[in-house]
Amino acid sequence: MMPATEATPGPEPGSWPVTRFAALGDSVTLGMGDPMPAGGWRGWAALLAGSLAPPDRVELSNLALSGALIRDVAGDQLDQAVALAPTHASVLVGMNDTLRGTFDLAAIAADLERIVATLERTGALVLTASLPDPGLLLRIPGSLRRPLARRAHAINGVLGRLAERYQVVHVDVAAHPAIYDKRMWGVDRLHPSERGHR
Repeated sequence: MMPATEATPGPEPGSWPVTRFAALGDSVTLGMGDPMPAGGWRGWAALLAGSLAPPDRVELSNLALSGALIRDVAGDQLDQAVALAPTHASVLVGMNDTLRGTFDLAAIAADLERIVATLERTGALVLTASLPDPGLLLRIPGSLRRPLARRAHAINGVLGRLAERYQVVHVDVAAHPAIYDKRMWGVDRLHPSERGHR
């Protein structure tokens, strides 16, 4: 047994494997709400990437686009991610779909499965996250909130089933009470604040 005062040696400098992290999604993954002093966005994906490996051993490719729908992620973003041969990939998308008049759960479920299955086949560790209730975030009346809540719940059900079917790390952020704390959200109530991204 090693004495308590002795530290276990880490990897030799430069021997740490390169972590290639592809972040797919919409404006939340893009980092909106967490501005950088020199311009642009940081966001949760950059913060997570920084915790995965030393700075010189992690490559973040944030492929997210503002306004992206699930079908957009299943198209160009997924193709770009596969080309990167990522070791880690995240999929956080769906809020824009809940707000669209043309909500098609069957098409959404098929696209989400295509995204997750394709990323898993690359050998990447895949991370997904549930969606909060958009009506609670926007603080709109119950008659308008309930349909949005049903849509978010339906997408979350698909994500939960995919997490069971595939080797996915699934974070149920919708179930965390702090997600609805107003300090976690920007003034538009759709994008996390700096604190929310952290």
